[in-house]
Amino acid sequence: MSSFNNPHHLYLFAMTNGKKKIGYGPNPEQAYENLRIRLTEPEMAVILKDKYERIPQRDLHQHVHELG
Repeated sequence: MSSFNNPHHLYLFAMTNGKKKIGYGPNPEQAYENLRIRLTEPEMAVILKDKYERIPQRDLHQHVHELG
């Protein structure tokens, strides 16, 4: 199956410290689960699952200063 049949997007999840974490997936729920695979439990504890924004990959450079 081609990845074009199931597009993925970038999601910026808010964190309790005011920074953001970037996740990647076909929807916000899957992007959050992908973060869970690569982050530890204490790192996941500060991510606000329901506060996210979808951004185009071409705009990622505009958000680099927000990442934590």
